[in-house]
Amino acid sequence: MPILKQGELDVISHSAEQTGRLGARLGSLLQPGDVICLTGEMGAGKTVLSAGIGAGWGALIPISSPTYTLVHQHVRSRDTSILYHVDCYRLETEQDIESAGLDDILNSKAVVILEWPEQIESFLPGEHLWVTLRYLEGNRRNLLFEGRGRRYEQLLERFRGASNGTS
Repeated sequence: MPILKQGELDVISHSAEQTGRLGARLGSLLQPGDVICLTGEMGAGKTVLSAGIGAGWGALIPISSPTYTLVHQHVRSRDTSILYHVDCYRLETEQDIESAGLDDILNSKAVVILEWPEQIESFLPGEHLWVTLRYLEGNRRNLLFEGRGRRYEQLLERFRGASNGTS
C-alpha cells in the first residue's frame, strides 16, 4: 500500500537554504494563473519557501513577508508577468477578503502565493497546489506538496523530476 497518494510529494528540508532552493525549483515551473497555498504554523518556513518561489519565478525584488500590507505584487523583467504574494492570516470575513481584492487577484492571470490559505479556503479555486510545512527540529522542516487538480498533479511530477535532477 503506497504511503503517499498520487499527486503528493513529501520532502524533508534540512535548512532554510534547502527550503529556498526547493521553492526556486518550483517557481521556475509556474505558469500564469497558478495558485500556490502555503500552510503551517508560525516559523514553519512559509515565507522562506515563498522567497525561493519568487526567485525561481524571476521576481525583480526579493519576496518578503506581506504580513502588514497583506498583498505584495511582484513583476519580472523578461515578460512583465505578475506574481501576488498574499498573507491571509488577518482575513476573517467576506468583507476583509473583498477589501484585499482577493477575488480580482485569484481571477487574474498572475501567479498567486497564499500564506495561511485556510483562512479563505471557501474562496480558493478548486484546483491549486497545497503545501503544508511542519517544523520538525532545529532547521529541519517537512513539506508535503498536494496537487489538487490535474494541472497541479502534472506540476508536481515536473517538480519531482527537477528536484531529483531527472528532468
